[in-house]
Amino acid sequence: MSAAFQTALAGQVAEAATVAGLVVAASEAAESASGAVTTRFTLALASDPAKTQLLELTEALDLSRPELVNELREYLAETAKRLKNPRPDVFLTLHGLPLSFGRFAWPFHPSTSGADTLLVHGEVRLEDGIESILHAKISASMTVTFAEIVPAPEQPFAEGFIYNAVRKTMDQGQLELVKSGNRQPVPVTTRYYSRWQKKFTFNDTTEPQRSDFLAAKAFWLSGVLGNSQPVWLADPRDAQYLNTTVAELKKTAANLAAEGVIRLAADTEYATPTEALVGHRAKYEVEITQALAFIKPTFNEDMRGGHTNM
Repeated sequence: MSAAFQTALAGQVAEAATVAGLVVAASEAAESASGAVTTRFTLALASDPAKTQLLELTEALDLSRPELVNELREYLAETAKRLKNPRPDVFLTLHGLPLSFGRFAWPFHPSTSGADTLLVHGEVRLEDGIESILHAKISASMTVTFAEIVPAPEQPFAEGFIYNAVRKTMDQGQLELVKSGNRQPVPVTTRYYSRWQKKFTFNDTTEPQRSDFLAAKAFWLSGVLGNSQPVWLADPRDAQYLNTTVAELKKTAANLAAEGVIRLAADTEYATPTEALVGHRAKYEVEITQALAFIKPTFNEDMRGGHTNM
């Protein structure tokens, strides 16, 4: 890696991070899964340096392109808000599963099987407050043709829709949380993207569904996992996942507050659960049990019982 590259990239990232309310706490040279030269940045929240996130970018990334710089700035601004969460790595599914996302090896790399696809590997884990060992190793893929939609196959430009594709695949019962196992595929195809609207789409949801989602998010991310610290309910990543807008999420949160389900923080994009909501733990635990049963492949049980037509 050239010193000029390191200096230029570090300067661009540091500048964008500062605008977002972040600082670059550390950086180091690294190598991607395909052998590409990368730099790993440890980004910290300026107001709370203990809150950090890794950002990995390749030498091939040309941040002189205005559209890339603008998207990077937007990504970092969202990162700064998400880092204020007690568990910034945890996202909720529509079936009520709180999942942590980690060990994603950015950027995308070409498939070694000869297929015309790009891959990124990672892992999700069930976070129900009891140190569950259930997890799923992920292999998210997109075709080279689909990759043309993405400004660059790098973390800031793909992380959001990849995380949402994982959640959507879990919603469909096509990912299983296991104690151990191989990587499970998450295909990212054009069915998740509207060329007419030029945006990603995942789940058509109703207002009651979004209300239930935000209440469950406050319960799990704040009440169970976050020691009742405020959680960001106006996350654009959730808005994309629910096929809605940040404005609609804010409206839904305000309604929940009026109903006594959550308490809005001084920054009304954040909230904590009320005692009444925390009291519904049995209900949310039942939802997790039902969701785990839904994503468990029944054909495995049938085959174990000798019921097969092969």
